[in-house]
Amino acid sequence: MIWKNVSAYRSSGIFNKMILIISFLLLLSFLFSLTVLQYVYRIYDKQIYEKASEVLGMSSISIENALRELDQLSFTVVSDEQIQECLRQLQNDPQPYERQVLHNKIINRLVAFAGAEKYVYSMMLMDTSGGVMTAGNREGVSQDLQDQLKPLAAEASGSIVWYPQGNRNSLLAVRQIKSYTGSTFTLDDLGTLVIRIRIDLIIADSTSDTDQLIAVDATTGQAIYPETPILLPEELKEETERPELYRTAKYQEGTYFITKTKSSYIDWIYINATPFNEMFKHITFVKKLVVIIFALILLIGLLLGYRLARSIVRPISKLTKKMKQIEKGDLDNLEEQSLGVVSQTAQDEVSQLNRTFKMMIRRIRELIDENYAKQLIIRETELKALQAQINPHFLYNTLESINWLAKMNKQAKISEMVEALGYLFRSSIGLKDPLITLEKEITIVRNYVIIQKTRFDERLDFRMDVPEHLHDALIPKLTLQPLIENAIRYALEPNIEPCTISITVSEDEQGLDIRVSDNGPGMSAEFIKDLQMGRVKTRGEGIGLANIAERIQIVFGPEWGTSIESEPGQGTTIHVRIPYLKGVLENV
Repeated sequence: MIWKNVSAYRSSGIFNKMILIISFLLLLSFLFSLTVLQYVYRIYDKQIYEKASEVLGMSSISIENALRELDQLSFTVVSDEQIQECLRQLQNDPQPYERQVLHNKIINRLVAFAGAEKYVYSMMLMDTSGGVMTAGNREGVSQDLQDQLKPLAAEASGSIVWYPQGNRNSLLAVRQIKSYTGSTFTLDDLGTLVIRIRIDLIIADSTSDTDQLIAVDATTGQAIYPETPILLPEELKEETERPELYRTAKYQEGTYFITKTKSSYIDWIYINATPFNEMFKHITFVKKLVVIIFALILLIGLLLGYRLARSIVRPISKLTKKMKQIEKGDLDNLEEQSLGVVSQTAQDEVSQLNRTFKMMIRRIRELIDENYAKQLIIRETELKALQAQINPHFLYNTLESINWLAKMNKQAKISEMVEALGYLFRSSIGLKDPLITLEKEITIVRNYVIIQKTRFDERLDFRMDVPEHLHDALIPKLTLQPLIENAIRYALEPNIEPCTISITVSEDEQGLDIRVSDNGPGMSAEFIKDLQMGRVKTRGEGIGLANIAERIQIVFGPEWGTSIESEPGQGTTIHVRIPYLKGVLENV
C-alpha cells in the first residue's frame, strides 16, 4: 500500500507535489507551534497564578496589620492613667455629681483616642457598677450583648477578644481593664472596653472592587465576615480543608480564582475569591487570539501555497503547449545530441518541457545562424557607408589649417571660433563614454558660447555659477549644450534686447539640481504641457529636451530627468536632476 502511494506521488504532476509538500510542512509547523505554545502557556499560567496569589495574599497581611494596630490602641486605652484613676474613683461609690464628672472625663479621653482612628466606629467603656460611657457613634450595645462580652473579657484576663458582628459589618474588640498603679499591677477588675471596628472598611481598603475577601473561623469553618459570602457554607468549608494555596474553582456564582492564607495573628483563614474571567480575561483573550491567528496563518499559508504552485506550474504548462505547436519534422537525432535521452514514460510537466525543448533546439540554431548572417551583411553595409563619409581627421586637419592662417593674419576672433568649433567636433564625435565630468560638459558649453558670442556679441550675456567641488560630477554627454542652444534659439533670437542665459549648479540631499535659465518671453502652462507630451512641433533640428530627459532616465533611472519652470514674460528655467556620482577630473 505504501509503495503504491509512493509510486502515485512520483508519477503525479509538479502542482500536486508542491501542494502536498507545502500542506505537510505548514501542518507540521502549526502542530509544533501549537504544542510549544501550550507548554509555554502552562508555565506562564503557573507563574501568573503564583504571583497573583502573592499579590492577593497582601490583602490579608494588610488586614492583620490594621488589626494589630487596633489591638495596640485598645491596650493604650485600658492602660491610660487618667482612665485608670477615674475607674478606681468610680469604685468608691461617689456622689451623683462626682460620678457624672468622672464619666465625662472618661468620655473625653475615649473621644481623644477614637477621633484620630479611621477604622474605629465607636468606643464604649463599662465600669463595674454598670455605668456605660461611649465615644464616637452613639449606637449602643444591647444589654444582652454586654452580658455576653463581660464574661468573654474576664475569661481572656486582659487579652483582647475579637467578637464579629457580620450583620452590622463590624468587629468588636473586647478587653478587660486591669488596675495598676505606677509599676504595680493589682489586677483588680476596673471595667470592660469595647471598640467597634469597621471591618468592612478595612477589607475594602485592602482589596479591589471585584474581589471578595472572606474571613473564616479556622476551627469551625464558618464565615466571620461577610455575613453572606459568595461561597455557600459547604463550599467554604471545603476550601478551608483543601491543601492548595490557590486554585481555579467553579461555583454557582461562576468561576473564581481562590487564594487562601492562614492568619498568623488570630485563628482565622482568609479566602480571597476573585472572578476568574474578570481577572484573567485579557490573558484568555490573548490565548484565543494567538490560536486564531495561527489558524489564519495556516489557512493563508495553504492559500498562498496553492497560488504559488499554480503560478509556477501554469506558465510551464502553457509554455509546453506552445512548444508542442512548433514541433515539425523528425528531430529525434538532434534531441539526443543536445540533452540526451529522456524517459518517454514520465508524464510530469518538466519531462514534457524537456522533450519539447529538444525539438526546438535545431530551429533555434537555424534562427541564430540566419541572424548571424544578417548581422554580417549589416556590418558590411555600415563599413561601406563609413568609407563613403568624410574622414573626421581630414576635417580636423582642415580646421587646424584655417586656425593657422587666422593666426598668421592676426585674426584672433577667427582663430578662437575655429578652435572652439574644433573642440565641439572632437567632443561630439571623439568622446566614446556616455558619461563625462561636469567640467568637460562646461568646457563644451564655453566653446559653444564662444561661437555664439561672435554672432550675437553683446546681446548674449552668458553666466555660470558652478561650485568647483562639483566639477567631478558625472553627467550624460551633451546635456547642457543643447539647452543653451534652445535658450539662444527661443529666448535670444526673437528679441533685439540683450538676453541673459545662465547655468547654476547646486547640491541637495537627493542629488544635483542643474538649472539653465533665460530671461526670454517664457511659456504658458498649457504650452509646457503640450511640449512635454510631444504635441508641439519645435523649430530646432538638434537634440531636444525629450531626448535629454530620456537619456538621463536610461542612465540613472526613472526618478531622474528634467522639468520646466516658466511663465509668460518671466523667462524660462530648465531643471536637470541627476544623482551626484563622482568621476575622474582631467585637464581639458
